Amino acid sequence: MSLNDFNPTEKKDTRSGFGDALFELGKQDKRVVGLCADLIGSLKMNAFAEAFPERFIQAGVAEANMIGMAAGLTIGGKIPFTGTFANFSTGRVYDQIRQSVAYSQKNVKICASHAGLTLGEDGATHQILEDIGLMRMLPNMTVINPCDYHQTYNATMAIKDWEGPVYLRFGRPSWPMFSGKDRPFEIGKAWKISAGSDVSIIATGHMVWFAILAAKELEKQGISCDVINIHTIKPLDEEAVLESVAKTRCVVTAEEHNKHGGLGDAVAQVLAMNLPTPQEYVAVNDKFGESGKPTDLLKKYGLDVSDIVAAAKRAVERK
Repeated sequence: MSLNDFNPTEKKDTRSGFGDALFELGKQDKRVVGLCADLIGSLKMNAFAEAFPERFIQAGVAEANMIGMAAGLTIGGKIPFTGTFANFSTGRVYDQIRQSVAYSQKNVKICASHAGLTLGEDGATHQILEDIGLMRMLPNMTVINPCDYHQTYNATMAIKDWEGPVYLRFGRPSWPMFSGKDRPFEIGKAWKISAGSDVSIIATGHMVWFAILAAKELEKQGISCDVINIHTIKPLDEEAVLESVAKTRCVVTAEEHNKHGGLGDAVAQVLAMNLPTPQEYVAVNDKFGESGKPTDLLKKYGLDVSDIVAAAKRAVERK
């Protein structure tokens, strides 16, 4: 596809992709169980809860108990999907996830909304920027961060059949819908959005759209971009990363996360071991967030389209 093919006219929040897919999974498979920590509306789990009350558990503000119940349900062959804000899905219950889910290799799907700066006005206490790092360090954990409504829907459908613990990260704001509802979603397989020769731009989550916009601007300036959507951060598609960077010889990673421990570090590790390459990070520079409008926060913390453009130019100069 050409970058010019991406001109979405509709926006929708990625959390609705999760909610709509969970409802569909509930109709398809009676093993699917939903659990929520007092945030049914925020997680868009209303339809599932109303249609399948016998397979829905309202855990209340007791996230640790929710994770424990989910782990127990897998022993009876159920496929539990837990839902709460990303901060409470990971940081608040890290011990329970480590011991009862990851270490025990339980088939729990940890589904987390309101991740990153785009949570917006709720501020730093809720805007977790460390969750990808926390989850990708856990053995046996799969980490997925889709880019828009359609990809979140398709990712939710896919993780039902993926055996083992999964962390699925999505967000609150309405975001351009550009991936296409019929695009296949394969866990662990990157989506190469465009082919270029001068710089690789590797992005995840909401930042994929900004990467596309940045690549369009760079193309006008004579810089050709490989744009890759890494929706699965673990297991990382190392082949896609190495194939792209072997061609361009420089890379920019873009993520709505702390620069430590996320996509950028996952890519850097692969490159350090196989193909040392100039790399620029577009990520939050080891800070907590603050209250504000999502797009204003992205700009303030260096995650705007212009920041990707500038990082790409620096990467090209370094090679």
